[in-house]
Amino acid sequence: MAALGEHITAMVRSHAAGDDAAFYSVALQVAAREARSGHHTIAENIKKSVDSSRQVTPRSNITKLAQPRGDLAELVETTHPAVTLREFVAPPSLTGQIKHIIAEQRQRQRLLEHGFAPAHRLLLEGPPGTGKTMTASVLASELALPMFTVRLDSLLSKYMGETAAKLRIVFEAVAQRRGVYLFDEFDSLGGDRSGNDVGEARRILNSFLVFLEGVSPESIVIAATNHRSILDRALFRRFDAVLAYQLPDARQASAVIRARLGSLGTGLSLAKLGDHTNGLSHADLVKAAESAAKGALMRGQSAVRREDLITALTARQQANIG
Repeated sequence: MAALGEHITAMVRSHAAGDDAAFYSVALQVAAREARSGHHTIAENIKKSVDSSRQVTPRSNITKLAQPRGDLAELVETTHPAVTLREFVAPPSLTGQIKHIIAEQRQRQRLLEHGFAPAHRLLLEGPPGTGKTMTASVLASELALPMFTVRLDSLLSKYMGETAAKLRIVFEAVAQRRGVYLFDEFDSLGGDRSGNDVGEARRILNSFLVFLEGVSPESIVIAATNHRSILDRALFRRFDAVLAYQLPDARQASAVIRARLGSLGTGLSLAKLGDHTNGLSHADLVKAAESAAKGALMRGQSAVRREDLITALTARQQANIG
């Protein structure tokens, strides 16, 4: 019931703000929740209502608060994810951490009333394609919040000399607008540097950490990095939790492939694929499954063959080596 309460709260907020896109996104999340619970009629009615409502001319005099404007619009990308924790394949220890963060956020008012802040400053570290961005999407979806993505590497290169001022704009939004804020490529600030930009990067990092210290627990701020080894160890204590990501093992790889293939994987044996999935990230596995599925569909078949999947997985391995 807690999750449903979060969705209803988000719908009320988006309705009051006139943010139709956010309202419909949350409504579809509720429909998906009902479908998973076996309430297919309710789910279908919600979807039909959303589809019919979208045909109505939108109200032009309403400000869509979830869509950034002005300088902020140039700094962040806004999405309304609809991916749930059930769809996330990861070791139990990692999913346990994510569940705990969600639980603290859902009971943040109770925690705050007793002088405790919910975990809201997170550092995600691990190889590319292992689920860091998906984790941010899961948190946004489970808590019925918009997600704002800031790519620090491009921010640093595009606004060199004024990056700290741009960061201030983003953190002002964090204080004003509840959401999940993902700062991607965090190592572009926190890594070891050489050259003329080292002083600028250090100043920007210090500004980021000052802003992070004062961030509101109403929002979740996430820093994601592919390179933990180059981060200053002192940075880690600035976060409420550090989540570590790894390449999937054979069992997790099979689960990722099975989930992506859906009905096209019916009857497909995924046993003893370890040699073909070794070294591949979650993103690589999804791409390989999609390649095999599209090949089957274009042949007019309704199921993926094992040899097609192996070919796709091998191609991804070779691409990574190249």
